[in-house]
Amino acid sequence: MEEKFFKGLTVYVEELSINVTDLHKSIDFYQSIIGFQVLEQTERTAKLSANGKTAILTLEVPEDVVKKEQRTTGLYHVAVLLPNRQALSSFLEHVLRRGVHLGAADHAVSEALYLSDPDGNGIEVYCDRASTNWQWSGDQVQMGTDPLNGDGLLAEIHEVWNGLPTETIIGHIHLHVDRLETAEAFYSKGLNFSVVARYPGALFTSTGGYHHHIGLNIWNGEGAPSPKTNSVGLNWFSLKFPDEDAREKAIERLKALGIEVATYSRYMDVKDPAGNTIRLTI
Repeated sequence: MEEKFFKGLTVYVEELSINVTDLHKSIDFYQSIIGFQVLEQTERTAKLSANGKTAILTLEVPEDVVKKEQRTTGLYHVAVLLPNRQALSSFLEHVLRRGVHLGAADHAVSEALYLSDPDGNGIEVYCDRASTNWQWSGDQVQMGTDPLNGDGLLAEIHEVWNGLPTETIIGHIHLHVDRLETAEAFYSKGLNFSVVARYPGALFTSTGGYHHHIGLNIWNGEGAPSPKTNSVGLNWFSLKFPDEDAREKAIERLKALGIEVATYSRYMDVKDPAGNTIRLTI
């Protein structure tokens, strides 16, 4: 990965929280299959880390939790970005050996594997190709969904999978929304993300010239309702700003659009037009 996409003036996805139905079953999956470490655990929550220091994923079992609802807004998938192709190769060999059901794609800018946790929360595990090899047409990056060369990827194996590399981060998040037009206005005019790719029923946004930090789609249907707060799925995700000034400017733009902003001691909360909760941090 290239640090310029995650440092400096870039605003990026740092962390998220999801609801699950069975904490112990979910912890086992995220540890043994994905390779996370548990930083903290209570009766209903677990904070997971790649480097053993910083939580980037929180699992939570809400009161009266209900199974994942269909055809709603919310999480499509969270994308775990590995630092290099060798790590993705080792991960592929690991999940194949464990008999995990996988999807896979070559997106031109990246190579990706897709799977779901025990509750159906979508997960992408991927690595980027060098940004010098990304193709741009003006301000639009060329991404595709071509078959992944799995044999070629497996040929890159240098070592046996031993959990997520410490450099692993949340590379992007992909969300179901109710309307693309209102979502685009919120993320571009409010949060100042650039729309870098458009596809039927979806668009992709980023800062700092990355291929995308936030994907948005209406594949669950235009006008899809928000899920219940106690449903399996996304609780919130955080966007990290480089400094207080950058965050304050974003808040001013959001308020100008009529978006309410809730202030807490360590972060501020907003909801996008589809009801997805975002924590604004620095």
